[in-house]
Amino acid sequence: MRIVQTPARFVPFIGGVENYVYNLSKELVKLDQDVLVICAREPDAPKKETLNGIRIERLSYLGKIANTNITPALPFALLGQEFDIIHTHVPTPWSADWSALITIAKKKPLVLTYHNDIVGRGWAGYIAKLYNFSALRLLLEAASKIIITQPNYETSSIYLKSYKYKLKVLPNGVDIDRFRPINRQRRKPEGDKVLFFLGLLDQFHRYKGLDYLLKALAIVKEQVPDVKLLVGGAGELLSYYQDMAARLDLSDNVEFLGFIPEEKLEECYNRCDAFVLPSVSSEQEGFGIVLLEAMACQRPVISTDIVGVAEDVRRCNAGKIVRPKDVNALGDVILEIIMNEAVAEEMGERGRKLVEEKYTWKKIGREMLETYKELV
Repeated sequence: MRIVQTPARFVPFIGGVENYVYNLSKELVKLDQDVLVICAREPDAPKKETLNGIRIERLSYLGKIANTNITPALPFALLGQEFDIIHTHVPTPWSADWSALITIAKKKPLVLTYHNDIVGRGWAGYIAKLYNFSALRLLLEAASKIIITQPNYETSSIYLKSYKYKLKVLPNGVDIDRFRPINRQRRKPEGDKVLFFLGLLDQFHRYKGLDYLLKALAIVKEQVPDVKLLVGGAGELLSYYQDMAARLDLSDNVEFLGFIPEEKLEECYNRCDAFVLPSVSSEQEGFGIVLLEAMACQRPVISTDIVGVAEDVRRCNAGKIVRPKDVNALGDVILEIIMNEAVAEEMGERGRKLVEEKYTWKKIGREMLETYKELV
């Protein structure tokens, strides 16, 4: 089958949608499918190359609107391809809308993964609303199947309510061979109580809730003075968070690691006693792939009830789930986990078992291919 994927960007760009497309495409190639990714050339990379069997065509772009690269050559690149199906993604309108128009023109099926709603602040918010009540409706009408990564989107997204007959829940996955537990003695010095947070430190990703985690850490510090928070990620708000940590008397408790290369991520997960993702926006938080990576490394996780994997974490007791923005509850569950190593280890073991059973890319790749076959 000839499959075209149209994310806005692709590896080596680091991001949730980019990782999703990369790992899914790798599995489809392993299943003997022909996968071509057409995307923007960000960052600078070869215009054409093959990576792990995935063919990649990168296009020049003029700039960005709503975190979406504007690639004028995209419609011509798609028209020039012979394909059986296009798989596109929201929240990146430009690439998704052109994918829809080309599939209509060529009478081919379109699969849309709806990662999360398109939102914005200020003038960007007005543009997002205009798009959501106009072009997004045409996109959803054109899609043959709409993939959502968590069942909550059936009810939480007002834009999907009219298209329930097209929805299919298919979660994100994790590479359990890459992300795996490392012997505890190698992971960190005895006695340290270490938390880990990972996310871009920019305005768009404030929904990850680092502000609330820092406030909760101040509560935790009252009982565990030497608690340590590792913050992975870079962005224009780095100094803002550093200043916030200083105001909360946490300068010695928070280590800002900056951008973490992919090959170092597993080590960081394994250094911590618990991984924390206190997301606050159900519109923007699509799933929380980092939680899967932490569980694959056999670490207990702490998050909020809006992330896609929250119900499974709660059901399997692989960590703790709290309400968004509840700083006191967040502090309490952090203390509960880091002060009881035996409980934390058991949670980590249950988390690893959960991802092995439900969230491997091998399993998700096969299910996605079956979806393609039904449509073709």
